[in-house]
Amino acid sequence: MVIEELNDHQQLIKKVIDLLTCDIEAGSEMITSVIKAGNKVLLAGNGGSAADAQHIAAELSGRFVKERKALPGIALTVDTSALTAIANDYGYDHVFSRQVEGLAQPGDLFIGISTSGNSQGILNAFETAKKIGCKTLGLSGRDGGKMNGLCDLNIIVPSQVTARIQEMHILIGHILCKAVDDLF
Repeated sequence: MVIEELNDHQQLIKKVIDLLTCDIEAGSEMITSVIKAGNKVLLAGNGGSAADAQHIAAELSGRFVKERKALPGIALTVDTSALTAIANDYGYDHVFSRQVEGLAQPGDLFIGISTSGNSQGILNAFETAKKIGCKTLGLSGRDGGKMNGLCDLNIIVPSQVTARIQEMHILIGHILCKAVDDLF
């Protein structure tokens, strides 16, 4: 079982290298241009994708590898009062879009993470971010889902397996953070 899991992971990494290198480079350029301009990065996802959003935000506001100033990376998944109040008053599908509406400015970057690309709350947040004038970056899997039509760039991990998609999402997140570190 262990060897099978590791082999599946290794095969997917090879596909990611072959198919997604240009997209990951474009995502790296997107996040670094936002940081260079003095804007912030907002991130959201559900379940394991929420954990990935928080992880990436922490790498920005803390540090990834290099010592550098703190950067504005905000996970929209961590404020339980906002999440529960918005879910109660507007429905769960609006927990991220309401926060984007309140926190985002033109030129910011919204990163939405959804393994299926079809999480309604993430889709709504992308729509709101676009209306505000934010750049939008998706991390998805399978066929990219409805996120394909809502993101400036949707990095689609070529897998149907949620666990493999999530493994690649955090790897891609680390590559984005490395690109930010390289600015400093």
